[in-house]
Amino acid sequence: MLNNCHLSKLIHEQAAHYGQRTALSWRDYDENRWKPVSWTKFSDYVRTTSVGLLQLGVGVQENIAVFSQNKPECLYVDFGAYGIRAVTIPFYATSSGAQVAYMINDAEIRFIFVGEQEQYDTTMSVMSVCHTLEKVIIFDPKVKRRANDHLSVYFEEFLAAADSARTEFLPTVEARTAEAVPEDVANILYTSGTTGGSKGVILTHGMYHEGFRTNDAVLPLGDKDVILNFLPFTHVFERAWSYLCLAEGARLAVSLRPTDVLQSLQEVHPTCMSSVPRFWEKVYQGVLERLETTSPLERKLIKGALNVGAECWTKYLSKGKPLPLTLHLKNSFYRRTVVKLLLRTLGLERANFFPTAGAAVSPDVERFVHAAGIYMVVGYGLTESTATVSCDHPGKVNSLGSVGRLIDGLEIKFGENEEILLRGKTITPGYYKKEAITKAAIDEEGWFHTGDAGYMKDGELYLKERIKDLFKTSNGKYIAPQMIESKLVIDKYIDQAVIVADKHKFVSALIVPDYVLLEKYAEANGIAVADRAALCQDERIHQMLAERIETLQQDLANYEKVKRFVLLAEPFTIANGELTNTLKVKRRVVYERYAAQIEKIYADAEKAAPSPTAGTPAK
Repeated sequence: MLNNCHLSKLIHEQAAHYGQRTALSWRDYDENRWKPVSWTKFSDYVRTTSVGLLQLGVGVQENIAVFSQNKPECLYVDFGAYGIRAVTIPFYATSSGAQVAYMINDAEIRFIFVGEQEQYDTTMSVMSVCHTLEKVIIFDPKVKRRANDHLSVYFEEFLAAADSARTEFLPTVEARTAEAVPEDVANILYTSGTTGGSKGVILTHGMYHEGFRTNDAVLPLGDKDVILNFLPFTHVFERAWSYLCLAEGARLAVSLRPTDVLQSLQEVHPTCMSSVPRFWEKVYQGVLERLETTSPLERKLIKGALNVGAECWTKYLSKGKPLPLTLHLKNSFYRRTVVKLLLRTLGLERANFFPTAGAAVSPDVERFVHAAGIYMVVGYGLTESTATVSCDHPGKVNSLGSVGRLIDGLEIKFGENEEILLRGKTITPGYYKKEAITKAAIDEEGWFHTGDAGYMKDGELYLKERIKDLFKTSNGKYIAPQMIESKLVIDKYIDQAVIVADKHKFVSALIVPDYVLLEKYAEANGIAVADRAALCQDERIHQMLAERIETLQQDLANYEKVKRFVLLAEPFTIANGELTNTLKVKRRVVYERYAAQIEKIYADAEKAAPSPTAGTPAK
């Protein structure tokens, strides 16, 4: 049952109810096992953290920073801060020194909690330009401090000092908690900056409270659920989702290393996990690859199970219709045998539902996930809306390609260029210290302008594209790059794709292949190359991928299809500035870096023919 009290009280009230039951677990890599933390212990950590923050002199609504990968300590600091009405500002663990310095200075941070060596080193590297910073508290005791560092302490030391001061400070903690109100700011989440400078989105306790109420009304979440957290707590999707799970009494399994998600699935066997479409695309590709290498009998059984599952969901279950008896019997057989084995292999045999958002979900991937018996709840949201704007509702029609139905209490209308406008209690009051930008985003009537184009049909919301991301070719045709990119990355040989089209005659693409699989293909087909750069230039590789790309885009209009492409020997990365911390592509940076390759695509096309042939690779 949902406990929708103020976040300053949540963990303590849940501890009073659940006691020694496990609230959290985390993987100790030194001992190679998952360690549990009870609700009682969780509450104690939170209370001690509140005391420690007061001991440092943290004031009401003062900003503190958490610069770490996912760790239980992140939650201790969050809820400890809420207990004294302080504000937490999470930094992505991969943030650069320049980003960290900007956020510290913008929010006037005095105290920052850091996770591991990388975050500590980054913070120390910008100390000289962060004049408000007074103390660094280090989560990982294995971090090696600098010899001249007199400003940092380990989290264990911070807790020990706080524990000895409980008697003195606890009354003040309790007084602040009693004074907490919904209007208090809980977080400032800095956006990743795909379209400009980073902005601090203000999230209040009241916004979370309303979000919990509306999500609880439609999601079948409860205290028997086990949640794997692998998306960063810094992101509003995982943050709001995790808080909701704690409010429902569910158990969190905190993954410290997101790259280990497949291993964690097999160890934790979660019932729920929030994820982005890319995760399911990888699962889909893995199953397709298995089909290519397995025995004819197993291949037939898996294909039969997925075909029957897809028919059940597409024609009946997604429309709220009962299954015909014959189809029901077939589906039941496959669920008890083939599908059960497939899910057990993935660690998903206890699946309840899996929220998915953050990018467009390919229809092929969505159909596959449902066919495999996994209830994917597709949704749409923004940092400015405390995550959920809409999602699939159980028991109601869930159409392929939609992002579900609006949550209760939100108003929606469509502005110029079909822009989605929102108004409601989960919408941010504005951007931190950015009055002009706030006024540009939230009009006088209180409508927040999302920048996303969309439309409603039969009660479901459909997204078209980011308005600023729409490309217009020199022939006057509008191109939605993200939609095309989502089709391309379904292919197992394509890891990343960036569409080029704006002000050009036709659509082209910069493609980062899955090097491991491509190298295996080359070896199997007698293609000998010296390195990845040579592999990406090989004509036989280009031709193979051109044929696969043409198949992927059969349902696109001719002007939307990728006509030429370049294979890149290096991936787009955060370190190179081509991706944001949420792994969104910074198109301007990519286009500038690969300007010569892009120019060559169109120059070669002009030389070859007046109109390029579909699927022609660029060398």
